[in-house]
Amino acid sequence: MDSPTLGLRKRPHRSRVTNGTSLLPDVDGRSLWARRMRDLIALHIADLGGEGAVSEAEKSIVRRVATLTVELERMEVAFATAGEASADALDLYQRTAGNLRRLLEAIGLRRRPRDVTPDLARYIEGTAA
Repeated sequence: MDSPTLGLRKRPHRSRVTNGTSLLPDVDGRSLWARRMRDLIALHIADLGGEGAVSEAEKSIVRRVATLTVELERMEVAFATAGEASADALDLYQRTAGNLRRLLEAIGLRRRPRDVTPDLARYIEGTAA
């Protein structure tokens, strides 16, 4: 009998990372760091139109964006826990944030104007509550 998964075979000679079964080689994907990175990758891919709309180059940039974001968040926790940041740590944070911004621009970071003028119906609903 034919197996129902026969059509779902992985392509041979591809890494776990390429197949999507592993985030990084030899890294436990259950760690807080790995889970946050995986979440960020999924969120950015969705923002770019989904898996089918994103090129491999964009996926590569998204991975770097997610990595820098997770590391910036870790630095922020360290700053908050210590109650301060050393000059060296702050310099590294600033340079990393700048690199993150450049990567985000490469995949389409742009300003989106927001209408700050309330419409009458929302104003009335807000004042009634």
